Amino acid sequence: MPRIDRDGVGIYYEVHGDGPPLLLTHGYSSTSAMWHGQVDALARDHKLILWDMRGHGQSDYPDDPNAYSEVLTVGDMAAILDAVGARRAIIGGLSLGGYMSLAFYRAHPSRTRALLIIDTGPGFRKDDAREAWNARALATADKLDREGLDVLKAATRERATASHRNAKGLALAARGMLTQRDAKVMELLPEIAVPSLIVVGADDTPFLAASDYMAAKIPGAQKVVIPAAGHAVNIDQPKAFVDAVLPFLKNLPA
Repeated sequence: MPRIDRDGVGIYYEVHGDGPPLLLTHGYSSTSAMWHGQVDALARDHKLILWDMRGHGQSDYPDDPNAYSEVLTVGDMAAILDAVGARRAIIGGLSLGGYMSLAFYRAHPSRTRALLIIDTGPGFRKDDAREAWNARALATADKLDREGLDVLKAATRERATASHRNAKGLALAARGMLTQRDAKVMELLPEIAVPSLIVVGADDTPFLAASDYMAAKIPGAQKVVIPAAGHAVNIDQPKAFVDAVLPFLKNLPA
């Protein structure tokens, strides 16, 4: 199983198919396995790269709280692209993975061929809204510390079935990666200059307004709302998800 070493932290990734590179990042407390239902469709014409964020799945779970951050996550993504020989890639993800994809574009616009932003919010402009989000993230971390991985059993389907080695890494990831410090990603949206597709489940109420906002702010962005789907739109409606994504990928400029 391929891994990269990032200053002593092992990061797991897997590659399917060949063609233009497509890097997909999972949501918080999920893993790369959440995309396995789409491998056949997406890897037919692309080099599909999936990976586990630090503290998740088959990657390492460092004990140091400073080993978890947005900057390190974006660095992990770039290092994986280096490892597979991809100078540029279509960058996409769900929820936290979508946010990190936007953060990746901010750091590496020249390495981003297109963006695929799924059931995601771009952060918060107002401090009080960001503080409320962060309070929920910290409460999740505290609960994981108290109750362990059993916390996920009551979560959404893709999180309840995710396989993690321990809860401590997830708690540290909530504190270091799920919390937000500023509005820089949100302020970036009007400057995005690559084709962008925003996908959201019609029943993913907390992210509908955020999806509308991103579609309005990102120049030329396309948006697809998938009926009868919640936060894990690719798992709730796998065929509709693929039907939304494949035409976007097919029509990208060479």
